Amino acid sequence: MNEFLKSSRFKILTGLFVLLFFFMLRAAADGTAAPFLSKLAGLAISPIQSLSTSVSQGVGGFFDTILSAGRLADENESLSAEVRQLKDQLVDYQVIKQENEFLKEFLEIKEQQAHMAMVPAKVVGREAVARFYGFTIDKGSTSGISYRDPVISADGLVGIVSEVGLSHAKVTTILDTALEVGCIDIAVRETGVTTGDVALAEMGWLKLSYLPRDSVATPGDVVMTTGVGGFFPSGLRVGSILEVSPEEHGLSLYAILEPAADIRHVTDVMVITEFEGKATADVPSPFSEEVTP
Repeated sequence: MNEFLKSSRFKILTGLFVLLFFFMLRAAADGTAAPFLSKLAGLAISPIQSLSTSVSQGVGGFFDTILSAGRLADENESLSAEVRQLKDQLVDYQVIKQENEFLKEFLEIKEQQAHMAMVPAKVVGREAVARFYGFTIDKGSTSGISYRDPVISADGLVGIVSEVGLSHAKVTTILDTALEVGCIDIAVRETGVTTGDVALAEMGWLKLSYLPRDSVATPGDVVMTTGVGGFFPSGLRVGSILEVSPEEHGLSLYAILEPAADIRHVTDVMVITEFEGKATADVPSPFSEEVTP
């Protein structure tokens, strides 16, 4: 104890106490004791207030971040829903636009061929290994479609109905070797018969046979149906000539045709259910090998 009283630390503390006591007496004398004590207390609690403020701000910022994240998640979900809705509307718009364009083409053909009765249909399936691009449509006998009804697109002849169900039908295309179509080169008025060819079908082409040996048909000539036989209306566009060559036997010429219709990629067609001069059921089939309905 004596050592502490003699130490410099005790002397410093005593000096500070005397100095503090002096200031207190002076403050009491001039009426500033309360403010002085208040300042002294402020110096003591200031670090505590700063710490408290920092903790409060940190906790508040943490919860604000959580709330903001929640709001952003809700906004993102709302925006995603709007994007999905807009995409659906765009798909609906494209479908309606395509249907309107198809119906417009359908009406134009209808005006040109007023004597025909036609049913619009969509391609809903294609044969996986079909060499001649046959396909299935979404209309059948309940829509008035029958076996051997011609099938066209807005561009030209596509094929003929070869099988019929209640709500669907199968179509054999003009690229098929089983189907024959009587045609005429409208530039030179020469007739022939189109048939499919395996090699040509790979390129989407077909063959026009039985042209006269002295034929003057040339590339670019347009070929249309004659209507002979009663299985196809007359005046349907079949295609255009790419080249003309002699048959091996030398008795006639043949031409390679590019179909007017994009048979390999067609998606919308029209089935002609009635037309002027349509054949009766007992007339021989247009198929070179009879296709059973």
